[in-house]
Amino acid sequence: MKVFFIGFGQAGGKIVDKFIEADLRTGTESFRGIAINTARTDLMGLQHIAFEDRVLIGQTVVKGHGVGTDNDAGARITFDEIDIIMNAIDRKGIGGTEAFIIVAGLGGGTGSGGAPVVARYLKKVYREPVYVLGLLPAPEEGKLYSYNAARSLATLVNEADNVFLFDNSAWKNEGESIKGAFDRLNEEIVRRFGILFRAGEVGSAGVGEMVIDSSEIINTLRGGGISSIGYAISEISDDEYEYERGIGKLFRRQTRREERPEDKLIGEDKASRTLSLVRRAMLGRLTMPCDYTSAARALVLVAGPPDDLDRKGIEKAKSWVEENIAGVEVRGGDFPANSRYIAAIVLLATIASTPRITKLIETAKEIKEASDKIDEQSGMKMDESIDLLFE
Repeated sequence: MKVFFIGFGQAGGKIVDKFIEADLRTGTESFRGIAINTARTDLMGLQHIAFEDRVLIGQTVVKGHGVGTDNDAGARITFDEIDIIMNAIDRKGIGGTEAFIIVAGLGGGTGSGGAPVVARYLKKVYREPVYVLGLLPAPEEGKLYSYNAARSLATLVNEADNVFLFDNSAWKNEGESIKGAFDRLNEEIVRRFGILFRAGEVGSAGVGEMVIDSSEIINTLRGGGISSIGYAISEISDDEYEYERGIGKLFRRQTRREERPEDKLIGEDKASRTLSLVRRAMLGRLTMPCDYTSAARALVLVAGPPDDLDRKGIEKAKSWVEENIAGVEVRGGDFPANSRYIAAIVLLATIASTPRITKLIETAKEIKEASDKIDEQSGMKMDESIDLLFE
């Protein structure tokens, strides 16, 4: 899938920088991207996004020092300078692009305020779907961050074609600070989403037997709303690795006339392993903790060495996922890769039940009620965008 990334704010820029790094390392040429920020130092700290693709906005307002946690200012600056952003996208070139993905931290100011504005303009100008990969702040980051995230999310679910969420609080290790965990969390994001977004592309290991192309990903996400991703990985044993690539592979070519008991056993093991991996991916730690049974659609992707990808196992896994979600649309396929590991990705799309979002809304509502009292006393009126969450 050919993706155009737009990294908005500090968190978004760093993550897109890692996506570009991964694309350069694998040589798939699936990703291109730009970074947008109101803080000059954040843009200067990027390593893999070209300098001409780093866009500083709001210079006349904040002088390159960022907007802090003021997402109203982030939205206003983005709206006022949207032509600069759209020109940067055109200059980079969108030839072959199959989807736009805006990446932003939803708790700060620039990303949470600007991402909805860019999503709206992209949908006006281009026909390709516009998705958002949003990072939710942990509760300990402060109520203001939670309030910003709730406001931003309320707008994004209406402006974007789908919103992928990554919950920082669900991934932070006990006793670990959010700042200290950022690099680790960003790597986790790129690992999971990178496999999904590269699905259907031809790599050094060839084309899969059950190819997932971009249209299947787009159709899975077409219902809008919020989506989450599960991931599980298994290392191939040394004996199996040697068998598949050595004498066993040669011997199998010489005995095609009849099925050997060893082949049947290995085939069954592969199918069982694939099903087990997919179950672990869906029942394990998701990017956004949620009730997976409330998903409207799902997509299963298994990546690994071609000899270890099993069609029967993928079909069984698809059936198992279909039995465990609310909807009936489950797509699936494989992605050959030169690796000693097999990985399973499960995309759960348009989720109806997310306790974390419910808690976020409650926190935002408490802040809004307290602010309304202050506004009433001062005669001022608060921004009403948060009201969308309580309708």
